[in-house]
Amino acid sequence: MFRSVLAALKKHEPLRAYLFIVAGCIVGGAAYPLFLVPNNIAPGGLTGIATILNYLFNLPVGITSMVLNLPLFLIGYKAMGRVFVFRSLVATILFSVCIDLIQLPPLTDDVLLGSVYGAILLGVGLGLILRGGATTGGSDMIARMVHKRFPVITVGTFLFLVDCMVILAAAFTMSAKAALYALICIFISAKAVDLVLAGFGSSKACFIITNQADAVSRRILDELERGVTSLSGTGMYSGEGRTVLISVVSQREVMDVKRIVRDEDKKAFMFITDTHETLGEGFEDLKTD
Repeated sequence: MFRSVLAALKKHEPLRAYLFIVAGCIVGGAAYPLFLVPNNIAPGGLTGIATILNYLFNLPVGITSMVLNLPLFLIGYKAMGRVFVFRSLVATILFSVCIDLIQLPPLTDDVLLGSVYGAILLGVGLGLILRGGATTGGSDMIARMVHKRFPVITVGTFLFLVDCMVILAAAFTMSAKAALYALICIFISAKAVDLVLAGFGSSKACFIITNQADAVSRRILDELERGVTSLSGTGMYSGEGRTVLISVVSQREVMDVKRIVRDEDKKAFMFITDTHETLGEGFEDLKTD
């Protein structure tokens, strides 16, 4: 039954996208009552501004964030695609609702722990939302429009400037210490987003330079049932032609590849790298998130 559900999700991209969005909103929204709001951590962006307003006027973070975001969606509607804007609008409303409705007691009153674990939860949530083809901030749309109008200003630069202004505001309204903890939160959450988007590197890419390319590739194909690609190279020192084999295998199959190469050509040169995400036959289906 579980496999049939997974197969159905792979075939229905919109359903899979909205499941990512819902899961991301719940996970990311839980970061606020559990870690961020109780410790007065403003994690950048418009939700960071909403956190500052909560500190100053006790306004609900979720509703305030939604009110700040909606005008930006109206401004950016014509500049972005309809599907992206609609999904982002759904994600923004749901994310804001989750922040206010998820009534969980704070897990810690240690600001450092709150900034670290709040950032991890927030980053995972935002990463899932991005995997669903959406975003939770109208500031992203404004950043894209600014970049379109002024190409010299990248999207990342604009968002970084927004985060810097939020951190400065936190320093003046809360404390300098709160702003420093917000910096930690922003850095860790960005890394968590990247990890969710790129994957966890469970596969390995093996590059093999050998004079026994036929024998090595045949054994990898037959014994491991993994694909092998052959490239032509030239040794720059000797000037001789070399065959370079590339094969992507699972973590547990790396030792088998090493054994095959060692058996067939003890003078072979081999290096192995992590692959953050492997798509195609034998791995995850090649889909556009």
